[in-house]
Amino acid sequence: QDSVRLLAVEGCAALGKLLEPQDCVQRILPVIVNFSQDKSWRVRYMVANQLYELCEAVGPEPTRTDLVPAYVRLLRDNEAEVRIAAAGKVTKFCRILDAELAIEHILPCVKELSSDSSQHVRSALASVIMGMAPVLGKDATIEQLLPIFLSLLKDEFPDVRLNIISKLDQVNQVIGIDLLSQSLLPAIVELAEDRHWRVRLAIIEYIPLLASQLGVRFFDDKLGALCMQWLQDK
Repeated sequence: QDSVRLLAVEGCAALGKLLEPQDCVQRILPVIVNFSQDKSWRVRYMVANQLYELCEAVGPEPTRTDLVPAYVRLLRDNEAEVRIAAAGKVTKFCRILDAELAIEHILPCVKELSSDSSQHVRSALASVIMGMAPVLGKDATIEQLLPIFLSLLKDEFPDVRLNIISKLDQVNQVIGIDLLSQSLLPAIVELAEDRHWRVRLAIIEYIPLLASQLGVRFFDDKLGALCMQWLQDK
């Protein structure tokens, strides 16, 4: 019965925190890895939500050999609900790994999810992907994450665009102002005239932070006219 297995997954995550790492590896890890391939998508969904908690319980080596492959499978699951759950935990999972592992194993999946057929998967990813920037560091963020951010900023689904805008400050801190102004600012200016008012509003709310980081001269040159334009927004 999948409802029983659902409760078992929840119990495994809680139990794993109480056991010594060695006991957790022997008793809990095989069960969770097995559940990550369960025939019921609801069980796999529950595993996707809980998996990152087990990483802390089992330690780095079992995480690398067993839990990373299980998580990658969940990120590529054929059921959209499972991918949504897994995508929503991508930053929490990456924080447990070292940057090298995250770049090698998780980042390729993130690229795939950024063009997922489900808008809800893309939205879940957009709500957390900015948090990956501090984990991966400046070089990987510039080379690999930035193109994904830019593609999500142009997503046809407004909630995806909104989720990226609301977390832009996490990227500012990593890539620096010069690159921000070169790469992200054109997309931000474009979104200032977005057809969805909620997107325009999100940009307005982000502008004070952006202005404080870019400086008065840059604001006057690039953003002042936008602010005047918003005063006439219909």
